[in-house]
Amino acid sequence: MKFYKALNKQEFSSGDYSIVPIRMEDRFAIMKWRNEQVYHLRQDKPLTEKDQEEYFQFVVANLFEQEKPKQILFSFLKEGVLIGYGGLVHINWIDRNAEISFIMDTTLEEDNFELNWIRFLNLLEEVAWSQLNLHKIYTYAFDLRSRLYDALEKAGFAIDAVLKEHCFFGSEFKKVKIHSKFNKGEELRYAEITDFQTTYGWANNSEVRKFSFNKNKITLKEHANWFFTTLENPKCEYYLLEVNGTPAGSIRFDIEEDEVAKISYLLDPNFTGKGLGTFLLKEGVKFLKKNRPSIRKVYGHVFKKNIGSIKIFEKLSFQEVSNYSSELKYEKII
Repeated sequence: MKFYKALNKQEFSSGDYSIVPIRMEDRFAIMKWRNEQVYHLRQDKPLTEKDQEEYFQFVVANLFEQEKPKQILFSFLKEGVLIGYGGLVHINWIDRNAEISFIMDTTLEEDNFELNWIRFLNLLEEVAWSQLNLHKIYTYAFDLRSRLYDALEKAGFAIDAVLKEHCFFGSEFKKVKIHSKFNKGEELRYAEITDFQTTYGWANNSEVRKFSFNKNKITLKEHANWFFTTLENPKCEYYLLEVNGTPAGSIRFDIEEDEVAKISYLLDPNFTGKGLGTFLLKEGVKFLKKNRPSIRKVYGHVFKKNIGSIKIFEKLSFQEVSNYSSELKYEKII
């Protein structure tokens, strides 16, 4: 595998998905996809094998040795199998911004378009924010694929500009839409009324419910009753985690007698594998102590099968105080 001099870390992964520095062996699969999807690319003719060989030999090969390359490209893998490629292009090192480029295996577009876009964007953000310290990343897209805009918005991108009659396609001029996202890092805030739909989606997400103590599907009415009651409950502290402006998880503290608080937290499956569970619990406890200085102890229950959460509690110096048949109880004096 080639290594980018501009990056301290080369491989980025989340669950079954990963991105690695673009591989020479993937060049013809990429060429095939580009030729199949030429309609939405800034490519004026089909690529030939000669074109692709020369591009990889004279352009791509040089990117790895440059401290500030104009583009950083990756092969996008699922369980180690190539399913797409893309990266950051037109990198502006002075203004700290870059355009996003991405295409997937054409056969995956119909059923997995949104999922693959969101997964790729989440991985690419780690490169943009943590590795390159960029301020802004954006997409430049012909107004031809409405599903793309849905995926971008779910990934926290917002419309930045609309360029009217900017590209010529199919005998008429089309708009170009630019979506962008800014590097705001991770932060906790109080849950708000506007978080209702987001939290309802989490409540019924199969990955979230896997380690939830309530396995039943939750109706919209049930969630509404719980959510608005929780917001108004003086014995509850309910916070949301945002990553670059996008809701990524929540943590709730139910205040009991003797200034003890019970912890419940969850992470959006799109944000797993980034160390955010540790951040959420650690910063959540700090946020609680700041807002409720009298709280002296916090505790949480976790299923024994939930190895990830067990590791987080232990990493943050919580003590195991009870061992039940299927769950553990951890607590910490704060």
